[in-house]
Amino acid sequence: MTGDHYFTAEPATAAQPREVEFSVAGRDFTLASAAGVFSADRLDSGTAVLLRKGELPTADATGPMLDVGCGFGPITCVLATCAPSATVWAVDVNERARDLTAGNAARVGAADRVRVVAPDDVPADVRFAQIWSNPPIRIGKAELHELLLRWLPRLAPAGVAWLVVARHLGGDSLHRWLVEQGWQVERHASQKGYRVLRVTR
Repeated sequence: MTGDHYFTAEPATAAQPREVEFSVAGRDFTLASAAGVFSADRLDSGTAVLLRKGELPTADATGPMLDVGCGFGPITCVLATCAPSATVWAVDVNERARDLTAGNAARVGAADRVRVVAPDDVPADVRFAQIWSNPPIRIGKAELHELLLRWLPRLAPAGVAWLVVARHLGGDSLHRWLVEQGWQVERHASQKGYRVLRVTR
């Protein structure tokens, strides 16, 4: 066992490359993954619910869009594929995750439209038409709140954020907290113990 978590900046775990296959919106994806990143062996069930139940961008969407905590890049690659005219920013503290996402963006033919960066490297003036996240609940409540308070204000005035949170990990309390912060929050869907939240200004 090591001290690595998926939110470790530079995982020490051997990469042990593998591939993850999944289908979203009638499209099949085969993405590279590796040990030391979030849900390395499969599409996480929460992410799957988010991509199934959230309103994916249409082909005419232009973005920019943001994937917070991109992992190996499944959300990023789906967004870039669904919206071929949009720029997608993918952020993660985990360097290995960022490398995988960049490679997977190239796999789906979107390398020129995907910007994979550390959180501090997103330009301060960028405002996002859409923010998507299966947020890292296990970093702790205070850190999770800090993360959301960092990124949700980056929504464009008419922008929308899509979040998925397991009910047993505080999905409903997070909903209430977001409302207390002044956000408009709708429980858009529930499936397999997950809440899909639609957040707007």
